[in-house]
Amino acid sequence: MSDHQSQRPPTLVTEHRTTRKAVTAAAIGNATEWYDFGVYSYLAVTIGLVFYPSQSQGVQLIATFTTFAAAFLVRPLGGLFFGPLGDRVGRKQVLAFTMLLMAVGTFSIGLIPSAATIGVAAPILLLVARMVQGFSTGGEYGGATTFIAEYAPDRRRGFLASWLEFGTVSGYVGGATIVTVMTLLLGSETMTDWGWRVPFLLALPLGAVGLYLRLRLEETPVFAQDTEGFAKDAEGHRRKGQFRETILGQWPALLLCIGLVMVFNVNNYMVTAYLPTYLDAELGYSSTLGLVMTLTAMVFMLVAVTFFGRLSDRVGRRPVLLSGCLFSIALSLPAFWLLQRGSLVAVALGVLVLAVTLVHFSGSAPASLPALFPTKVRYGALAIGFNVSVALFGGTTPLIAESLVQSTGNLYSPAWLLMIAGAVGLVVVWRMKESAGRPLPGAPHIPVPDRDPALTARLPYPRKGADGEPLPRPSNVRRLPTDG
Repeated sequence: MSDHQSQRPPTLVTEHRTTRKAVTAAAIGNATEWYDFGVYSYLAVTIGLVFYPSQSQGVQLIATFTTFAAAFLVRPLGGLFFGPLGDRVGRKQVLAFTMLLMAVGTFSIGLIPSAATIGVAAPILLLVARMVQGFSTGGEYGGATTFIAEYAPDRRRGFLASWLEFGTVSGYVGGATIVTVMTLLLGSETMTDWGWRVPFLLALPLGAVGLYLRLRLEETPVFAQDTEGFAKDAEGHRRKGQFRETILGQWPALLLCIGLVMVFNVNNYMVTAYLPTYLDAELGYSSTLGLVMTLTAMVFMLVAVTFFGRLSDRVGRRPVLLSGCLFSIALSLPAFWLLQRGSLVAVALGVLVLAVTLVHFSGSAPASLPALFPTKVRYGALAIGFNVSVALFGGTTPLIAESLVQSTGNLYSPAWLLMIAGAVGLVVVWRMKESAGRPLPGAPHIPVPDRDPALTARLPYPRKGADGEPLPRPSNVRRLPTDG
């Protein structure tokens, strides 16, 4: 055991109300990010018509998804900038700034004139706005997962971190719902004319709410008590070698992070970003049907994601992740076979199979990723590893899937992509250490906090025994051994 581990306090007590506020603020920020993805994905065909009107539908879709992917190519730059900054100045300040920048980037898309009005400047401005979003998002997910993980009790980290993905799906469902309802009410022509702008403009008030909540938070207790990190001391000095420690010192964990994020995000963007377009443009279903089917899958995930987070606390992160990888390998081809049957029931089942596979990762990955790195470099290493993987394998998923379909004419091409990702994921998860119920590396044990007295008074617990002492409160969370 190192000197640092022997000197750190054995436990770190957090307040139930403060932890709840931290989870809410982090989840709302992620909801803002994914609100944009839901809107952009559901408007892919319309965006192609507005910004690339002179091209065929296939070329329009490729151009639209290329712009979508370009935002992900700058995400590693955002991670490289915001991640180490979060390890120096704190998680709270960086997350507030990324929240603001992300909302402004999404809002600005709604203000861009069409190509019919300003010509080639329109797709260029769209690309710039997407890159602003990508840069800000580079510091968002890594920071949000770090923020929740450093507040969460060790035995409930999976459940609480899964609320981050609840925010993700909520944002996506919110954006997709607005687009679907507006399409039904206004029709395709009006949506192409001006209606597509409204969902993007709504991002600003949503971002303002998230910014307000984040500014009211305290810094994470784990970061605040860390004495070995790269934050400046009382004299304004800070340790050198942060970049070396973040990259070279963590390269085995970084590789695991990149691999886990790859299988997670290939499944994620296949369902959330590509599936509506696949059902519409490739299988010939009505655009409304494709939107509703995918939205239904997202609602299922909304209900199920925290269950899988809690399950990862009970049985471990690795079993849940391994199950997701096996689902991705075994069920992708049957799912795409169902999508092509032409029956509404078959299509719904195919979409549901893909959603069940994805929710394994959504429920357990947010707690697994921060546990790969120690406190002093957690934000930076996670932001860099996560965004490198998303840039290479996540944001490019719709582009690669559509390009494969266009070039081969094989409608099963996207399924092979999912199967390859699942195979890589199996190797990665097999190499990971189990983190459920254990303290984060470099952090003390965080026990489950007592509820606030005002809340406890309204609950049937704690019940008292004959001696007047409180009886243990029942729990469905199995106690796992800790490392220390």
